[in-house]
Amino acid sequence: MLATPSVNPACPDTQRQHRLAAQLAEMIPGAATIRVNLTDPSRAWPHPSAAIRDEGGKALEVSRTTATVAARWILRVWPEADWTRPHTFDVQCAALTCSDLVATGRSR
Repeated sequence: MLATPSVNPACPDTQRQHRLAAQLAEMIPGAATIRVNLTDPSRAWPHPSAAIRDEGGKALEVSRTTATVAARWILRVWPEADWTRPHTFDVQCAALTCSDLVATGRSR
């Protein structure tokens, strides 16, 4: 009898996350963090958007296409994340964290 694959693997596929980090570092040189959100302020409907920053926290200028592709790649690697809130992907350590305004110290 064949074993059926589990929905939740016992060991998360960290290689996939590191491959993504390597691809994004090559696609966007100098990127340290990528903040991904499904509510692009310039769109009326849910649309992936990304804000890319360097080590010093300065925003990097990338095309809208590059930002959208980066956001979509990150969304696909973490489909189980709660994407109603923005998340930040750290390119150096290939980690995704929830990035609410309160967490970043910019609360009202």
